[in-house]
This record gives sequence, C-alpha cells and structure tokens, in this order.
Amino acid sequence: MWPPCTVRPVILVGLTGGIGSGKSTVSGLLAARGAVVIDADAITRQLQEPGQPVLAAIVERFGDGVLDGGGRLDRPALAAIVFNDPDALKDLNAIVHPAVGVETARRIAAEQETDHVVVLDVPLLVETGRRGLAAVIVVDVPTDIAVQRLVEQRGMAEADARARVAVQASREDRLAKADIIVDNSDGRDALEARVAEVWEQISALPPTAAPASGGSVAPPR
Repeated sequence: MWPPCTVRPVILVGLTGGIGSGKSTVSGLLAARGAVVIDADAITRQLQEPGQPVLAAIVERFGDGVLDGGGRLDRPALAAIVFNDPDALKDLNAIVHPAVGVETARRIAAEQETDHVVVLDVPLLVETGRRGLAAVIVVDVPTDIAVQRLVEQRGMAEADARARVAVQASREDRLAKADIIVDNSDGRDALEARVAEVWEQISALPPTAAPASGGSVAPPR
C-alpha cells in the first residue's frame, strides 16, 4: 500500500497494461507530448541498486543466489523464485512496495501546485487499485499477441511468457477498470494516432483533488 498523497492542481492519471502490451511504449509517447511520467518499475530498479536498503533486505530474505557476480540483483534468478512461490512473491512485495510508495509519493508531491499531467505508470495498478486518479488508462492487446511479443522481442519461452501473463490480472479485469483504452494490436502508426487522442482527452480532465493511495509494482522481469 502506498502512502496517501493529496494532489491538488495536477491531473493525475494511471497507466497500466499486461506484460507484453506495449505499456512502456505508450508511456514514452505520452512523455513526448509533455506528460510527467512516474514509472514504478524504474523506481523499483533504482531502489534495488547495490548499496540500497531494499537490495540488502532482498538478499537477506532470498540469499546471495539472487545476486550476479558483480553484486547486482540477478532479476531472472529472483523471478524464477517468486513466480513459482506465492509466499516468496508476497515477501518480495512486502520489501519493495513500501519503499516504492514513499518515493512515488515524494515525486507526486514535487508536482503539486503545477498544471502538469502526471502519469503513474504502474504494471499492477488494476490488481491492487489506487484511489484519487482522474482516469485509468489501460493498454490492451489480445493475450496471444502479448505472448508472441514476449517470445519474439524478449526471447522468452512460450511457457514462461504465458506463466507471467497468468500471474497478472486478466485482460477482462483490466478492461473492466479502464476509463480509457489504448488498443495496441494494430501497429505503430495506429498506436501513435490513438495516443494523440488520449493526450487531448486527459489534458482536458479536471485536476485531481482526492487523496491518491494504493498501487503496486510488478515482480522482476
């Protein structure tokens, strides 16, 4: 759970999508149009750098086997543990989420009293929820397309790709929570045109006035 943070004049929107959906591409396109993107995955990676308390806690819980030869987090090794053990995943979340929440709240607070559109890029936004958003944007593709992209672009085995899709919210659940849907199944040109429409839409939203809390990050990928 993320600490509550009252955001006044900013327009605060959530951005999410299943693994392989192209959420990061959409995030980049929104940033290019002027959005301030707060990326939960990027924050997580920063907090897991050597010397950070979060990494020390991960090693204490999971052992030195989750480090590579240079003392950095071996994400595939950690993922192999948590994707096959719900209790291990819960323990990882308990270590990572509070620290990510504090840093996210700090970044939101830094945008207070501005007129910016702030995009919270959170992989598991639908699974855990977050109050106080002006809108939730869901990047959507059919499951088979997401799996194909993971296999072709990330080199995953199909079984591994499907396992990672399965631990997230279903496509139907994400769409049910969406205020705005970005279909990313028709190629780059269509995606850019859709993001242009979405930018106009979210720029016209009223500022977020309610406290925003809740949310989550993704397991290591």
